[in-house]
Amino acid sequence: MLEPGSYIWATRGREWGFRFVRDGGYADPLPVYEDAFDGVAEQRTVMRRVGDVLAIRFLDPEGREDHARRPISHDFVIRATGSSPLPDLTIAAQVAWESVADDYADTWDAED
Repeated sequence: MLEPGSYIWATRGREWGFRFVRDGGYADPLPVYEDAFDGVAEQRTVMRRVGDVLAIRFLDPEGREDHARRPISHDFVIRATGSSPLPDLTIAAQVAWESVADDYADTWDAED
C-alpha cells in the first residue's frame, strides 16, 4: 500500500468527470501531474519514471465504464517519502490499485 499523501490519483466516475481524488499533499497537484504525463497524455496505459516520481495510468481493473460507455482509467503520480520508497515499476500499478480499490468501489456503489 502507498503511504497517504505520497501520491496523486486522478480518475473519473460513472457520473462525474476527470478529477483529482488524492492531491499527494500538493496545494495544486496539476503542475506535478502535467509534468509526469508530459508527452504521453493520450496513451491509454503509462508506466514510467520521471525524475523522482512514477507516472502510472491503467484501465480500471474491474472494467468499469462511465455513463457514456468510455473505459475508466486511473492515473497516479507516486513520489517517494522518507518512510515509503517508490514501488518497483513492475508492481507499481498493483500497489497503486490496492491503495485505492476499496475507496473507489465504495464511491462507485454509492452512485447506483
